[in-house]
Amino acid sequence: MLATAPLGRRVVAEFIGTGLLVMAIVGSGIAAQRLSPGNVGIELLENALVTAGALYAIISALGPVSGAHLNPVVSLVSRWFGDLTNAATAAYVVAQCAGAVFGSIVANTMFGARAVAWSTHNRASVPHLLAEVLATFGLVLIVFGLLRSGRGASVAACVAAYIFAAYWFTSSTSFANPAVAIGRMFTNTFSGIAPSSAPGFISFQLIGGGLGAACVLFLFPSTSLDRAAVPEEAP
Repeated sequence: MLATAPLGRRVVAEFIGTGLLVMAIVGSGIAAQRLSPGNVGIELLENALVTAGALYAIISALGPVSGAHLNPVVSLVSRWFGDLTNAATAAYVVAQCAGAVFGSIVANTMFGARAVAWSTHNRASVPHLLAEVLATFGLVLIVFGLLRSGRGASVAACVAAYIFAAYWFTSSTSFANPAVAIGRMFTNTFSGIAPSSAPGFISFQLIGGGLGAACVLFLFPSTSLDRAAVPEEAP
């Protein structure tokens, strides 16, 4: 997730990337409801496949610019690990949240729905909140485990695969992203989340992110660069 482009360019990349991600989530949810009405399993499969495909493409394209965090939790963990400054972290988070809202509004408009329609989909039950802890924990473990072990080239594919799987093995369908939770408040469609549910989701995503970061530090106490700098012991 390290990036060397000027901060302004990185912030624009985070805005665009998160916007495109939420467009994919919300737009495919609307399309799925129209193409497969009444079949929730098929709707969820369509939504999950599109989201995973978009994630792979967006991370692959924008990773060299900003690291393609697309997620305030990822940016906050990057700050914890010393990869971002306080100013860059704040700029990333604002851009991600703004991009998510923009993406939701655009998706609504593309499909002829009201540009802003607050969701009435209440999700903040105890099982859903637990699912968000676990989903975000797993996401952080995968992203930073790969990065700290020198396998950053696999992040796009592994994140896409994980989110596709987590759509199905978590009861919350794995938001795992505070910006996405904020953006999805603005659409009263298949992918929406009621504004009253979003604070709980965001709080438990942050808890999951913190637990994931602690686990990464335990399992990967040094990065691949750190290990490369240490001479091997003689046999």
